[in-house]
Amino acid sequence: MNISTISTNLPSNIRQWGEKIPLQALAIPVGFLLLLGMLILPMPVLMLDLLFAFNISLSLVIIFLSIAAARPLSFSVFPTVLLFATLLRLALNVASTRIVLSAGHEGTDAAGKVIEAFGSVLVGGNYIVGIVVFAILVIINFVVVTKGAGRVSEVTARFTLDAMPGKQMAVDADLAAGLITQDQARARRKEISSEADFYGSMDGASKFVRGDAIAGLLILLINIVGGTLVGALQHDMSVGVSLERYALLSVGDGLVAQVPALLLSVATAIIVTRVSGEETLNEQTASQFNNAEAWWLAACILALLGVIPGMPHLAFLALAAVTAAGAYMLSQHREKEAAAIAQSEAEEPQAPRELTWGDVQQADRIGLEVGYALVALIDAQQAGSLVTRVRGVRKKLTHELGFLIPQVHIRDNLDLRPEGYQILINGVVIGRGMVKPARELAIHSGMVHGELDGLATKDPTFGLDAVWIDPAQRDYARSLGYTVVDASTTIATHLNKVLMDQCHLLLGHDETQQLVDKLAETSPKLVEDLVPKKLPIGKLSQILQSLLAEGVAIRDMRGVLSALAPLVEKVDDVDELTGIARIALGRMIVQQFIPNGEELGVMTLAPELEQVLHGTVSRRQGGNVPIEPELAEGLLRSVNSAAQEEMNADRPAVLVTSPTLRPWLSRILRPRVPGLAVLSYAELPEELNLRVNRSVTVQLRQNAA
Repeated sequence: MNISTISTNLPSNIRQWGEKIPLQALAIPVGFLLLLGMLILPMPVLMLDLLFAFNISLSLVIIFLSIAAARPLSFSVFPTVLLFATLLRLALNVASTRIVLSAGHEGTDAAGKVIEAFGSVLVGGNYIVGIVVFAILVIINFVVVTKGAGRVSEVTARFTLDAMPGKQMAVDADLAAGLITQDQARARRKEISSEADFYGSMDGASKFVRGDAIAGLLILLINIVGGTLVGALQHDMSVGVSLERYALLSVGDGLVAQVPALLLSVATAIIVTRVSGEETLNEQTASQFNNAEAWWLAACILALLGVIPGMPHLAFLALAAVTAAGAYMLSQHREKEAAAIAQSEAEEPQAPRELTWGDVQQADRIGLEVGYALVALIDAQQAGSLVTRVRGVRKKLTHELGFLIPQVHIRDNLDLRPEGYQILINGVVIGRGMVKPARELAIHSGMVHGELDGLATKDPTFGLDAVWIDPAQRDYARSLGYTVVDASTTIATHLNKVLMDQCHLLLGHDETQQLVDKLAETSPKLVEDLVPKKLPIGKLSQILQSLLAEGVAIRDMRGVLSALAPLVEKVDDVDELTGIARIALGRMIVQQFIPNGEELGVMTLAPELEQVLHGTVSRRQGGNVPIEPELAEGLLRSVNSAAQEEMNADRPAVLVTSPTLRPWLSRILRPRVPGLAVLSYAELPEELNLRVNRSVTVQLRQNAA
């Protein structure tokens, strides 16, 4: 290939190379070469003016881009741009210093029109004023903006890096849960990594700005000293003239570099103090300053300052008027937006929302629903005392029964009669009643000495005869022997009775576990050896429920577990385990019938009846006991009659039988004979004095056995 061939093919090769490499890819390398040229080679004055103007325009573009960025990561190239802008400014300082020192003796325009404008026009040609202005700009840039931005960058970088593992784990958790796809997870991981890199770079880039401020101050001092020496020693100028000439040029050079430096410092501060979001700084500022109340208050304070004697009235009053006008415009704008939103909501009805698992509501453990006429009883602002009474019922039963009674959820129910209420346990209505909120209930106590005027009714708790009377008759009714209670007390008493009778429905696995955990604090070895190794929580819960169903408190959990521990591996039947627990709690069971320690009056079964029942129970099939209808009816009638006679004599109705019969008799008699307690002989303490008041008999047929 000869030289002519090479020269012919050269333009096409360059054109092909230009097509492969885009022009924007050449911008940074070419710019870096220009920076090196400014540092090494002398530069024409016109080129220096153009580059100074370009430096100022570049700083303005950067600060406006910082304001317009929706979030800091949207301007992720900022740290690198900041580095090149700082290098450009320092290179211009070197080039301008070369021209100032070499041609400054020729006049103030020897270093270019830009430096002359900043040195002569902006500070009025007074280099002392220029030095002061330059010092103030350096203080603002170095002490205020740069120092604050550097601190924010450092803290943000540290917090971002510390939070990075947690964010990565959150992405992995969302991916594992199926909330995001692999591509979304990859994009989020990349964003987290980019965010950490960005704030780390900003922490270092803030040091460029800080160093640039210090360099600008040192360059100014060097130019003043160097220029004074050059003018005095090389150009035969007096020291005063040389100082004035070169100080003015040095100040102009410093100001033309310091103004872009301050703009870049402000841009850095804006970037690092921005909170990530989907709005630009202008949009966030407009939305968050849109508070008419704050503007009205500011207008009022400005107006007050404007009328104080001695204050500049025109300035403050004019500013107060402008602020008030802005507040009025904001108020009108807010009203228009609210009207537009209301109109759009009215015109565009919302589509029906799909049901989710959040719409599934579990039944309340304990519920109390009242009619609308009883709402005042649960409203504290209307002096309603029902909530306080219910809280007292929970506290009392919790202490007596030995486990925490769940919270009672009270609400109104428009489906009820206005003065009606109902008590629910696990969503099932257990008790209902009617009360008169404006009256009081006078209950017939059995021995009264007169009649009362009022509305005859029945006590909703025990079904006793009662009268709704006017509150003014309270004292008179009590003098006649009536028991008088208000509506809140009536409902609370009924609630207490229902919860006492149905307390076994309120104890579940969670409550049993809480009781075991509480016992473990004082008897850890007992709990560790027994629960749940030998006695599962489910079986223990059934035993405790059986005790509660028969009115036995479970306050002595240690006694229950201690009694079950030796036999729990040998006995599997819940009824037998319950009987063992009852024997351990025998003193507590008996104590509720003889609180003062006197002898206990009981009922027993006739020997022949007990023998027949033993034979019947021995033929049980699973949980069913085959008993003849005639025998069952006669037993129930005889026990009910005997229990009523005991209670009429103001004695507890206690039936004592053998341990074999006790669970079965309790199961069939207690629901049908109110107030009856069925005990076994094994549950009675040895030192207890017994008195058999009645022996229950049933007329049996000859073949009943």
